[in-house]
Amino acid sequence: MAAAVSPEHFNNLQLLLKAPSKDAVRDVCVQSHRGPSRRLAETTAATLSIPAAQAAQLVQSLHVLSHHVLFYNLSSPEQILEVFPESFHSSLKNLITKILLENSPTWRTEAVSNQISLPQLKELDWRVDMVTSSDSVSRMSVPTCLVQFKMEDPSAGGESASAVTVELGRESLDTILDGLGRIRDQLSVVAGK
Repeated sequence: MAAAVSPEHFNNLQLLLKAPSKDAVRDVCVQSHRGPSRRLAETTAATLSIPAAQAAQLVQSLHVLSHHVLFYNLSSPEQILEVFPESFHSSLKNLITKILLENSPTWRTEAVSNQISLPQLKELDWRVDMVTSSDSVSRMSVPTCLVQFKMEDPSAGGESASAVTVELGRESLDTILDGLGRIRDQLSVVAGK
């Protein structure tokens, strides 16, 4: 969950009034989204002519604000402007809002692509085979089902695909189908609410 934006954060944001240009404000806002760093604090301190400790607090406050906007999916100027206190500098509030709106789609895409997720089923193939030779007479002429799952692991980076083939006898297949039926029923109940 995103950290709450406190009054102290807004006090730190007022330091942006010392910026020499709108582009300087934009640079600090965009760079702070990835997270505070000593180098960013030092360059911000030099740009705004403020102590490094204050610059570090400013960068942290901008980071919290940008993550708050993303987490709560604030996608209109009105929604973002409501986050600011009434007493906040009007022009600065509008500039920060504009910068956040311009960069939110890119930040959202980056956040989604960096999410950790489980492998996803991309394809399922199956066939029924009849065992015609075996070292055990009891397995002769017994139908089996071969199921191949093609999976994609988005957390592995790129297009990481793998295939898993499983051989199932009648009892195993019945157990799996019964379990899948229960899952379907539970999902229907949850979706119906």
